[in-house]
Amino acid sequence: MADLVYGINPVREGLQSSRRRPLELFVLRERKGSRLDELSRLAENNGVPVRVRDRQDLDRLAGHSQHQGALLRLEPFPFEDLGQLLKHWRGSNRPAFFLLLDGITDPHNLGALLRSADAAGCHGVILPKDRAAPITGVVDKSSAGALEHIPVCRVTNLARTIDELKKEGIWVYGLAGEGSAPIYQTDLTGDIALVVGSEGSGLRPNVRRHCDSLLTIPMGGHVSSLNASVAGGVAMFEVLRQREGRPPD
Repeated sequence: MADLVYGINPVREGLQSSRRRPLELFVLRERKGSRLDELSRLAENNGVPVRVRDRQDLDRLAGHSQHQGALLRLEPFPFEDLGQLLKHWRGSNRPAFFLLLDGITDPHNLGALLRSADAAGCHGVILPKDRAAPITGVVDKSSAGALEHIPVCRVTNLARTIDELKKEGIWVYGLAGEGSAPIYQTDLTGDIALVVGSEGSGLRPNVRRHCDSLLTIPMGGHVSSLNASVAGGVAMFEVLRQREGRPPD
């Protein structure tokens, strides 16, 4: 069964995807501006059929009106297995950097985390098969097209996967409000994986127990916690800052 993505940026990335084949582009008949024309030309150059449709037809296909006049049918999203993610890391000649998501069920948060993971240079994102938002057009749009680039793996047991990463010499850090160490005082330049918990209850107890350490993001205001995607973004870019953003000695 084909996937459907929508929005200018996700459709553009989908048309240029090397991971799955674009099948059919739908564009608004009464389009105004160059962005939809650009997508049509890109599709035609790649041999993808272009279908011109009225707005109500696009609304029906997307299930809403927030599609920016462009929808793309793609082959189903290709999940990778853990072995492929580890191979991708070993071939990169960079310290390991993985993101594990424990119970992220909001598709907007999942998309935002995928976008940050790609921007921060993660080798891949690991999701549990249950208690996780499915990969949908909402996730793709929220990721701004990053879904077509960042490798994503689904596993049956997240705690067991943490143990497998630890056997590879990867240190696994869970984000927790009551973490034992402030993230800014922790060396994150080696082989690591970050675990972000659910929007409501955070890390599950079993996942928490399997982490090597828990990290906290210092807070300077009155609220006691951050949105899951914001916390994940802060943590990932602290990793990037430590690895690449240090001033020269």
